Amino acid sequence: MERRGEGAYGAVYRAFAEGHPGPVALKLALYPGDERFAREVELLSRLRHPHVPRLLDHGRWLPPGGPPHPFLAMEYVEGVSLYAWARRQRPSSRQVLHVLAELARALEATHAVGGIHRDVKGDNVLVSAAEGRAFLTDFGSGHFVGAAPLTSPPFPPGTPPYRSPEAWRSVRFPLLESAVPYAPGTADDVFALGVTAYRLVTGEYPPAAAPKDPECPVWSLEGAGPPPPRALNVRCCPELSGLVSRMLSVRPEARGGARELAEALEQTARKAGPEADAPLFIAEVSHPLRTWADSPPVLPRGTRPRWRPWLVAGSVGGALMLGAGGMLRVHPGAASAKEPTSLRMGAEDGGTVAVGDSVMTTPVAPTREPSAWSTLGVDMPPKPFPGQRRPDANGRCPGKAQVAIHGGCWMKSPVDPKDCDPDSFVYKGVCYTPVFALPRPATSNTAAP
Repeated sequence: MERRGEGAYGAVYRAFAEGHPGPVALKLALYPGDERFAREVELLSRLRHPHVPRLLDHGRWLPPGGPPHPFLAMEYVEGVSLYAWARRQRPSSRQVLHVLAELARALEATHAVGGIHRDVKGDNVLVSAAEGRAFLTDFGSGHFVGAAPLTSPPFPPGTPPYRSPEAWRSVRFPLLESAVPYAPGTADDVFALGVTAYRLVTGEYPPAAAPKDPECPVWSLEGAGPPPPRALNVRCCPELSGLVSRMLSVRPEARGGARELAEALEQTARKAGPEADAPLFIAEVSHPLRTWADSPPVLPRGTRPRWRPWLVAGSVGGALMLGAGGMLRVHPGAASAKEPTSLRMGAEDGGTVAVGDSVMTTPVAPTREPSAWSTLGVDMPPKPFPGQRRPDANGRCPGKAQVAIHGGCWMKSPVDPKDCDPDSFVYKGVCYTPVFALPRPATSNTAAP
C-alpha cells in the first residue's frame, strides 16, 4: 500500500496479504541474496510467543530483469516505542514490572530455541495501543546456534550503551584482523534489558562500560556496579530498583536467566505494596508553547537531577518506529522550531539505533527530525574515542574532508555500507573512520633503547 521507510539493507512497506485480515509489515531486501534475511527468517520461524510479532511469510521477489530479492512479512503492530509509552503513560513501578516481565518472557522463548536477540533496547520494544502489551521486535541482528557470522570483530550488531561489561572487557586495542569476535550469550540479553529498564525508570543510562571511559571502573569484576535506580528516582519502588540492579550485575552469572527473571518480575508485580502504584514521573505544568513530548519527565524532590537531553530524546514525540534490516529513515513531519539542537542531534537510542526490523507501528506526528538506523556493521559510538580529534567551537574539524559526528571527527569511506572494513563505523547508512591525532615527535635528546 505504501513504503514506510528505506535503509541500507531493506525497505519496509505497509501491505495487505491475500487471505490475511488487516495489514502486514512487508520487508524487502535491497540487495539480492542478502543472507541476513535467511537468518532472520530462521530465528523468527522458531518463535511462537504472544510478545514477539509473528512471522507470516517469506520468499523471494523477482524484479523485472533482475536477480531475486528476499522478503519477509510479519505481524503489523500498532503502538509506540517503550520510551515514548513511558513519557505518555507516566507508568508506575508496578506497570513497569509487568512490561519488563513480558519482555523477559519473550527473551525466555528466544533463548529456548537457541537464539540470542543481541539488540534489546527501548526503541526495539513496542507497546500496543489497544492492549498495552509489550512486543520485543528487531530480530534483524539476532543469532542462533549454528548460524554463520556475518560481521567482523570486535562486536556483532548492537547498540554500544547496551553492551555488557564482559563484552567490552573482551576488546583488545589495537584491533587486529585476526581478532576473534565477541560471542554474546543469554546474559548479554538480560543485561541489555537491565539497561533498558534503567533508562526507563531514571531517564538516563547507567555508567558507560566502554574501555578507557572514566566511568568504566564501576564495571570491573571488583567494581560496585551502577547506582541503584532508586538513588536517581525516589519514586521507583525498592523491589523494582533491586531487580534492575540485579539485571545489571557485573558478573553475568548473578543476573539469572530470562525465565528466572520473568518469574521474579511477575511475583514482585503481584506482591509489591502501595508504593509501587505511584507514577514514576510527575507531569510538568502545562505551557502554551510546549507539550509533554517537548521535555523530559519531571522527577520529584529528593531525586538526583541528572537528566541529559540526548539520553531522553530517543522517546521524544513517540515518532514512528520502523526497521528495515539496516539504516532506516522515517518520513518526517514538520519539525518543531523551538526544538533544541541537542534533541535533534541525539535523537537515536543511545546515539545509535542498530539494525532494523520488519515491524511497523502507527505513526504519530513527529516533533523532531527523522530517526536514522545504522546497519549490521559496527554502530557509531555515542561519543568520541579517547584520542580522537574533536571539532572546534564552531563545529568544524581540522581537515576539510573530515566530518563532525557525535563530538568527534570522522573520515567518510567511499564504500557501500555492507563493505565497511572492521575499523569503520556506520552512521546513517555511510561508513566512517575515526580520525586520531598523530603523536608528535619527541623534542628531547633522549635516545631510544
